Amino acid sequence: MIDFIAVFITFFAVIDPIGTVPVFVAVTEKYDAKTKRRIALMATLASAAVLIFFVVIGEIILKALSIPLPAFQISGGIVLFLFALSMIFGDSKPEEELKLLVKSDKETAIYPIAVPSIASPGAILTAVLLTENAIFSIWEQLQTALVMLSVLLVVYILMLLSGYISKVIGSSGASVISRVMGLILSAIATTNILTGFTEYYKSVVV
Repeated sequence: MIDFIAVFITFFAVIDPIGTVPVFVAVTEKYDAKTKRRIALMATLASAAVLIFFVVIGEIILKALSIPLPAFQISGGIVLFLFALSMIFGDSKPEEELKLLVKSDKETAIYPIAVPSIASPGAILTAVLLTENAIFSIWEQLQTALVMLSVLLVVYILMLLSGYISKVIGSSGASVISRVMGLILSAIATTNILTGFTEYYKSVVV
């Protein structure tokens, strides 16, 4: 039996439902309410598919390619850190992703909302680590997957409420929140990198 609260908090931190709101608000600004709801649903389903994919066969793929989990953690941390830097020093996350906005609502739902805003490198890594076959049983992995999906449900609900949230914080508020989230994200990325190096050297010593 897994620790449901601990797993929920872990996924909530790496998926960051609150941080997804300013991104969603920014990239769906030009759409009507009905389209926004459709984009929110598609983004949630797409991110769920990506994360479930890594829960099921992510570890198998890494082993087949002879990629140790610490290496994946380090590389994911580096990508996350570079992404965070662009949020802090360049355009804020919503501003930058607005430039990449395409006409198709389906494409908008997939990128940048589903990936990398929801199914981020950190979220993918967490999905792999918390369902490691050598440590967790199939039943425990299923429980972890259900907890992960419950966090995605929170993301979906917040995206549906984004209209009300955007009225409160405004575009300037979304930009400020995005830069603050970039700073937090850089700290999380650095932690992932340091943890990856630590685990790698532990495996080498052993």
